[in-house]
Amino acid sequence: MPEPQFTALLFGLTGCLVDHGARTLPIALQHSGIADPQDPGLLPALLASAAERAEALPGVTELLQRLHNQRVAHAWLDELPAEVTRQLAGALPPTIPVADTGNARPWPAPDAIWQALGQLRVERLDGCVLIASEPRLLQAGLNAGLWCIGLATCGSLCGLALGDWQALSAIEREKLRAQATLELYRLGAHSVIDHPGELPACLRDLAVRRSKGEKP
Repeated sequence: MPEPQFTALLFGLTGCLVDHGARTLPIALQHSGIADPQDPGLLPALLASAAERAEALPGVTELLQRLHNQRVAHAWLDELPAEVTRQLAGALPPTIPVADTGNARPWPAPDAIWQALGQLRVERLDGCVLIASEPRLLQAGLNAGLWCIGLATCGSLCGLALGDWQALSAIEREKLRAQATLELYRLGAHSVIDHPGELPACLRDLAVRRSKGEKP
C-alpha cells in the first residue's frame, strides 16, 4: 500500500466506512414522516436508524488499522448530528479520529475539508485525498483542492444495504454501478472505485499519476 506517499486521507462516514448504501438518513425520514432533514424532531428516528446500520463495510477495519500502523494522517467527517455519527462510528476502530466541522458551511462549501485537515495538523494540500460516496462531499473536496476518489456501489447513488446489493443479479449490479460511476466522473472525481476494499490499488494508481506531475 502506498499511503505513506500521501499527506492525509479523509473519509466520508456513511456510505464509505459504515452504513452500506448511506441509508441512515433516508430510513429515518421514511419512518418518521418528517420531510426536513434539519428538523430537530428527526433525531430519535436518526438514532434508531443508526443503531441498525452501525456496521463497518467489508475491509474497512483492516484498512483503518493499516493506516494507523503506518502513521498516515486520516479522519472521517459527516453532516449527520454528532449523536448519530458517534453511534455509527462505534463500529470503527477507536484509532480513527472524527473531524469536528460543526461550524463549517454545509457541503459543497470547502470549509469542512479545510477544518478537518487543520485538525490533523496538515501543512499542505499536496497529497491530500478525500474518499467518499456522497456527491456533495466529493464536490466539497474538489472545491478544497484535494484528490477525490468516489465510491460507486456503497453510497447513496445505489442506496442499497449490503445484503440487498449482493442479492441483485450481476446484470442489475452492473447497471447501477455504471450509472453511479458515470455520475461521479461527471462530478469531477479523479478516480471511482466500487468500495473501500479497492482503495489500495486506487492509491497506487494515484501515486503514479502524481509522480508524473498530475495535480488535482
